[in-house]
Amino acid sequence: MYEIIYMKADYEPWWAFEGWEDNIQEKYMFVQEKEGIEHLNKILGEFREKFPLEKMKEDKYWVFWSDKEQCFCDSCDEDLQIYHGIIWNVI
Repeated sequence: MYEIIYMKADYEPWWAFEGWEDNIQEKYMFVQEKEGIEHLNKILGEFREKFPLEKMKEDKYWVFWSDKEQCFCDSCDEDLQIYHGIIWNVI
């Protein structure tokens, strides 16, 4: 099985902080690797068109962001960057 997870949070997806699952926006499951990779490439292409900044880690995590998309953190009294993370899992 192959899984693609889209999460949106104020940290990159590879950190997987406790409770990170609460930030999942969408999840896709595939039996065939080829189908999964095709969908992954489609999603990555869409995010590359939408967001100017991108970083990849370990060939299974991608993060996209725009400096304009931030949220205010009351407890730390500052603006935090919002990240759109894509995770590729082989289950």
